[in-house]
Amino acid sequence: MSFSQFMSILRARWKAALTMLLLTLGTALALSLLLPKKYTASAALVIDVKSPDPIAGMVLAGMMTPGYMSTQVDIITSDRVAQRVVRDMKLNQNAESRAKWLDATDGAGEFEAWLAEALQKHLDVKPSRESNVLNVSYTSPDPKFSAALANAFVQAYIDTNLDLRVDPAKQYSSFFDSRAKELRESLEKAQSRLSTYQKEKGLVSTDERFDVENAKLNDLSTQLITMQALSAESTSRQQQAAISPNQLPDVINNPVVAGLRADLSRQEAQLQQLGTRLGDANPQVLELKANINELRSRYDAEVRRVSSSMGVNNNINKAREADVRAALEAQRTKVLKLKEQRDESQVLQRDLEAAQRAYDAVGARLTQTSLESQNNQTNISILTRASEPARPSSPRLLLNMLVAVFLGGMLAVGIALLRELIDRRVRSPEDLVRTIGLPVIGSIPQPMRRRLLGGKQRFVLPKRVLARLPGASSKLAVANGTRGR
Repeated sequence: MSFSQFMSILRARWKAALTMLLLTLGTALALSLLLPKKYTASAALVIDVKSPDPIAGMVLAGMMTPGYMSTQVDIITSDRVAQRVVRDMKLNQNAESRAKWLDATDGAGEFEAWLAEALQKHLDVKPSRESNVLNVSYTSPDPKFSAALANAFVQAYIDTNLDLRVDPAKQYSSFFDSRAKELRESLEKAQSRLSTYQKEKGLVSTDERFDVENAKLNDLSTQLITMQALSAESTSRQQQAAISPNQLPDVINNPVVAGLRADLSRQEAQLQQLGTRLGDANPQVLELKANINELRSRYDAEVRRVSSSMGVNNNINKAREADVRAALEAQRTKVLKLKEQRDESQVLQRDLEAAQRAYDAVGARLTQTSLESQNNQTNISILTRASEPARPSSPRLLLNMLVAVFLGGMLAVGIALLRELIDRRVRSPEDLVRTIGLPVIGSIPQPMRRRLLGGKQRFVLPKRVLARLPGASSKLAVANGTRGR
């Protein structure tokens, strides 16, 4: 369909189109005037998601998620908030509302839930697109009631949000409280076990006996090594004394032995001189020999005495070594026992420290949850409170009339096209060409008429063409739905 054909149809069916347009406008105007007026009150909330939590001291990760604002919208529109509004505004005490509930449900269900559902139908919550602001609107026929309900929903949402944070904290606080009592009992038992063990073993927290006894053990080990060296040396000397006692350093260095040796050497030298000069039978020579024999006997006796002392020293050193070894073994046993006691004490001490750490950790969580359970602050602030609206939000006469004009125009065009489909007419040369497939010879405009968008025209067709048209033997189709001879 071309634009000229479309305009031809509108010119021909203008009465029906105008009637539909006026009917639509009249209906919209009547509805706008007859419908009850409704008032919308709006409040605004701002949600802080970047400031640290006053209890935890850090920004909660859940507040930074994209779905956080959607969650807040769901909370505001939840049944819990709506029922809280019903209780706060004491709507459940309204006899008229209860009578409506009985008529609507015959007493089935809960009255508060029914009222909450009725309130939710007129509540509208919209988050801002690029900010943390929530707009809460409520619509009702009473402007005061709208403002009161909007503010009530805002306050109920804040209180519910606080409850959602405080209630779990109270549960956690109760749990940590009971757990803290159990851990305190475990801590006391661990402390009692450690104290009892230390008392039984004579241990104190600042006991240095292990270090002292360990130092004694090290000293005895050193003494044993020294005594072993002395014993080995004395044994060697004793063995040497048994083989060649004259070669012992102790014998050589002994002053008595040295004196006797010197006297013996001197008298032997004198004997040699006298023997050469006087002869062996001389009484002096014989006396000197007797003296030499006596000196030699004394010398041998002294050597035997000094060498025998080596065995005594060796026995003494071995006895001392045995005593030091026994003392070392006893000290080692004592140190091992002290070490075992200290290890057991350290095990009990670690148990005590573990119990203390667990108790401290639970105590810290108990303190935090206790503070959270007493918290009365939220991250939600009222940006704007709802005030009583001065003008109704609906019906909006101008908007309704504009919509009615648009819809009426669409309906008007639709009714014109529908009537044209029901009663088809030839309104332009293009219709004839499309219908019979033959060209138009010419067109004759009607006399005494101003042409508007082409005006009315008479179309002259050949007789063989007219014979093909239904009813063309007596009439000729003309533009704008008129008929002529």
